[in-house]
Amino acid sequence: MPIDSQVIRPFIIAAMTFTLAMVFAPAFLRFLQRNRLGKSLRDTKKAPIAMKLHAAKEGTPTMGGIIIWLTVAVITLVLSYGCKWFGGDVFCRLNFLSRGETLLPFGVLIAAALVGLVDDYLNVKKIGPHGGGLRVRHRLISYSVIALIAAIWFYSKLEWDVIHIPFDGNLSLGLWYIPFFAFVLVATSNAVNLTDGLDGLAGGTLMTAFGAFGVIAFAQGKFDLAVFCAAILGALLAFLWHNITPAAFFMGDTGAMSLGTVLGVIAMLTNQPLLLPLIGLPFVLETTSVIIQVASKKIRGKKVFQSAPLHHHFEAIGWGEPKVVMRFWVIAIICASIGTVIAFID
Repeated sequence: MPIDSQVIRPFIIAAMTFTLAMVFAPAFLRFLQRNRLGKSLRDTKKAPIAMKLHAAKEGTPTMGGIIIWLTVAVITLVLSYGCKWFGGDVFCRLNFLSRGETLLPFGVLIAAALVGLVDDYLNVKKIGPHGGGLRVRHRLISYSVIALIAAIWFYSKLEWDVIHIPFDGNLSLGLWYIPFFAFVLVATSNAVNLTDGLDGLAGGTLMTAFGAFGVIAFAQGKFDLAVFCAAILGALLAFLWHNITPAAFFMGDTGAMSLGTVLGVIAMLTNQPLLLPLIGLPFVLETTSVIIQVASKKIRGKKVFQSAPLHHHFEAIGWGEPKVVMRFWVIAIICASIGTVIAFID
């Protein structure tokens, strides 16, 4: 396919997922409201400041992430099977599901989304500990299994075991590539999930990260992977339309965990996992703040932050929710831009 067609394709797919998600969102929101599938705040005793700040959000519809991954899934499968069944330029030129680039991230997206969906459903029905939802260890085990399966598939089917070190070259890890791959996926999914705590925060920061890796993938000639990133970006943009303060619905684990997991896969597919902490710096800051807070409370018996993750600390010291979100977006854009430039000049 000519390069000019490859340039246009991501924009067409992003427009398709955005349009479908925008059409689907109002009906989905009514479904959530009608069935009272609202967020149940949990761990009130463990995070009293955060719960006090967000008490008014109790009952806000959740599982909004379904709009993102379901839209991407519909467009992906329609174009793929349309090409197989009908052929022709329209379906086959736009089809971006390929074994070497997008089959793995697509499969991981759906698998992680379904686990998150179960967790969200248990939460809204208040089934489980601390107000509802899967136990932390059960979630960790579930996503670790998905990550390990993805790592083994990547290692064995694509026969790849090297990671790129910026400005130094490639490093072969051999079998150690599998646990490293799995660690990147689990760490990224949990980091994104921690970031999903304010209206528009996770959606905006994820958009910049997927945008950056989409550009990197395109520059590497991985055009299908770049289009896949564009598909997610388009759906994210439609989700964000409804998630900006005051949010009509929340992303939920079905969105945050699945998008975080697939972001890790894309970082590995572009062989730029070491740029992921820079491109996704807000996620790193959020996770680090939780680690510091927990460690300080256990070791010193004192808190470092008024509340963790970091966005709750800023809320607690008087920053309004929109200010926190906008400033995180600014940081995300700057870091994603720097990471993309490094990938280009490396």
